[in-house]
Amino acid sequence: MTSLQFPARPSDADRERALELLRDGAAEGRLSQDTFLRRLELVLTAQQHSDLAAATADLESRGKVQGLLLRMVGRVSAFHIRVRRAWRTERLPKLLLPEPGPFPLLIGRAPGVGLRLNHETVSRNHAELRSEGTGWMLRDLGSTNGTCVNGRRLVGEIPVGPGDHIRFGQVDYVLTERQAPPER
Repeated sequence: MTSLQFPARPSDADRERALELLRDGAAEGRLSQDTFLRRLELVLTAQQHSDLAAATADLESRGKVQGLLLRMVGRVSAFHIRVRRAWRTERLPKLLLPEPGPFPLLIGRAPGVGLRLNHETVSRNHAELRSEGTGWMLRDLGSTNGTCVNGRRLVGEIPVGPGDHIRFGQVDYVLTERQAPPER
């Protein structure tokens, strides 16, 4: 009895590599918009590896040296952004985590919240910080300008801790813990 051998279909990883080549080619100006869209369709509907190879054959010619050079230029050009971000983070005011308790700390502009931030980008009821077990959970309460944790917009609830960069609208803080008094 003989078994039939069919050529392996391209995997999602193969398609992703081909899509990355197409994106890079379009970003470098090596592909027009129409050519990019036509090849994108070819990659997404490819049934064999040869279909993927045909769609990206002229884009794979970038040598290792050219790729290395482009990555190095990208890192050097982004250096000032990383320095500015680090400088800014070190100078942020510290937000002291409250003592754990049964009630959450409400943050916003409304009178009566636990942490009142008087800034026009902070919503009246902006966020909620609550203790859970040994850590803290931060939740955005549907604020207009959002809450960010370490540069990423908060969706739902996320655990936070000392050293995290928290942004309520345009108001930035670095979370810190209470320091235990030194023993004598």
